[in-house]
Amino acid sequence: MTWHNTDSVAEFAAAAGDYLRSRPVEHSVPLTLVRSLELNGPHTYGPDDPIFGWWRGTDGAVSGAYLQTPPYPLLLTAMPAPAVPALAEMLAGRALSGVNARAADAEVFVGEWQRRTGATGTPRVRTRLFRLGTLTPPDPHPPGRARVAGPGDRDLLVRWIEAFHDEVGESVRDSGSVVDDKLAYGGLTLWEIDGEPVSMAGTTRPEAGMVRVLAVYTPRERRGRGYAGAVVSVVSRAAADAGATDVVLFTDLANPTSNALYQRLGYRPVEDRVVMEFAA
Repeated sequence: MTWHNTDSVAEFAAAAGDYLRSRPVEHSVPLTLVRSLELNGPHTYGPDDPIFGWWRGTDGAVSGAYLQTPPYPLLLTAMPAPAVPALAEMLAGRALSGVNARAADAEVFVGEWQRRTGATGTPRVRTRLFRLGTLTPPDPHPPGRARVAGPGDRDLLVRWIEAFHDEVGESVRDSGSVVDDKLAYGGLTLWEIDGEPVSMAGTTRPEAGMVRVLAVYTPRERRGRGYAGAVVSVVSRAAADAGATDVVLFTDLANPTSNALYQRLGYRPVEDRVVMEFAA
């Protein structure tokens, strides 16, 4: 039982790709991160080199994986219990801003990390992964219509992507590049009233039959009118109609409004995760 490590996304995808694709719902984020790095290069998320690893058990099969794209937290899949402390020991000489993992694994990793480095961990955000069951569109339906965003919307989309990341407390290295990437495959949809955009939702490229809904944003002055639910319903149906077998999204557990909204639309809980920040 041991970890195998690399700084090559191609090597990681070759070794751990089948494992990641075997559970595309739970592995939604690593799958889309790997695709993004393959398409846009290793420094898509920052100037420092990313790192990757996969755990092989006594049978030789991959049963866990991690990746980190600095400066973002270390991202862990589910993994066997012995793999978590072994990973903390292996990475103890590396600067980590935090860890993103299932709640139980995060607790073990943070304890091991503190013991080895002295750095303490505090929760930054607790999230819940949802998978779409039977879609239930909003009723009553708000006024307006959805349309796929295009190049003419770029300036607005950049502002809204930046505002979205500000609200969730995340940094975005280059919002223009994020928007351009999504425009290239029709990955941003707007809800508009009389031609004026009032809400936005994004989707990832399909990976192993999975599409993730993300970047759901409505300006504050437009909130509480059902626009977010309407646009999420549209992109969810579009993903399913295009062949996605799994449509997923994450919520912040501290936001009861969005958690209730997505469950009304037909999303069902899968697992809870936590992002822990490290401080010396």
